Amino acid sequence: MNSSERREFFSRLATINPKPTTELNYSSPFELLIAVILSAQATDVGVNKATARLFADANTPQNMLNLGEEGLKRHIRTIGLFNSKAKNIIATCRLLIERHSGQVPDNRSELEALPGVGRKTANVVLNTAFGQPTMAVDTHIFRVSNRTGLAPGKTPLAVEKVLLKRIPAEYLKDAHHWLILHGRYTCRARSPKCPECPVKDLCRWKQKRLQAAPS
Repeated sequence: MNSSERREFFSRLATINPKPTTELNYSSPFELLIAVILSAQATDVGVNKATARLFADANTPQNMLNLGEEGLKRHIRTIGLFNSKAKNIIATCRLLIERHSGQVPDNRSELEALPGVGRKTANVVLNTAFGQPTMAVDTHIFRVSNRTGLAPGKTPLAVEKVLLKRIPAEYLKDAHHWLILHGRYTCRARSPKCPECPVKDLCRWKQKRLQAAPS
């Protein structure tokens, strides 16, 4: 996919969805951070159900710390890996209070120093909570980037680096959400909805399928 095709790719996605955002429910950077930690190997729908109850009782680091690990587990036991996630979240809340006056830091190094926060989680928080042009490569973005030819790569980090170089600057801040939503609802792993895809004529995978089809 060349530069003009990439610009057209994102122009179309922007026309369809001018203000994309996460499907996780949150009302503060702290709530977003907790929701993203919980979302690892879990669905946004499942996380939202759990956090609706959790945030009603504890939506600050101190209040969540007051719940304790066992109290937190009772709120999130429907989510996969809830034991380890509860341990990490309590440890993260403690560090937020001790090192950051209860505030979520807005830089990568300090975010990644928090338990349970890796590069992808930090990228989501930096982009969604603080408007920074980062790219959190999940399974959807990895698939879309490789399948379409937008940014081929063998690892999430490799794809992230290519995307940051290739996405036109005016689209970079929102590109993370466009690509996730496109992969979640259109360019699905199984049974992709190619006939209704708004960028099918730009997609390398679609073009290869057409070329391989018997005449």
